[in-house]
Amino acid sequence: MKRILIIITVIGSGLVLNAQQYRSVQFVNPEQKLAADYCSPLFQSADGTIISVADKFVGSYLNILDWLNGRVAGLQVIRTREHVFIPYIRGSVASLFVDEMRVEPEFLNSINPNDIALIKIIKGPFVGSPGGNSAIAIYTLRGFED
Repeated sequence: MKRILIIITVIGSGLVLNAQQYRSVQFVNPEQKLAADYCSPLFQSADGTIISVADKFVGSYLNILDWLNGRVAGLQVIRTREHVFIPYIRGSVASLFVDEMRVEPEFLNSINPNDIALIKIIKGPFVGSPGGNSAIAIYTLRGFED
């Protein structure tokens, strides 16, 4: 389905008409729609595994990385003596992002897993992480207007 959006701009005494075509986007599954709602273009363009957490039972876990351990191929979560969970993807430490802000692994202990809507695991090199390592992007729940 194609639609045409006409933008009318008044410049001085002249009138300028611009026409742009756009297509409505069809999403294959709910995770893709959720990712389109939450992720910025930088994070959308990176290939990765999208996991919707909002409808899953994560209440018995104190840290979302503890819940993620064993659910994604190539992801291994190591727990230190200080109860900090450090994610490794394919043998290298993964960068962590919460709402697209880089955080340290200790920060995830302060986030309630029930407040997380979406997790995107980027296994390949990610331009937004230092050194181009893999990344885990965690998005917290927000309210959207209809």
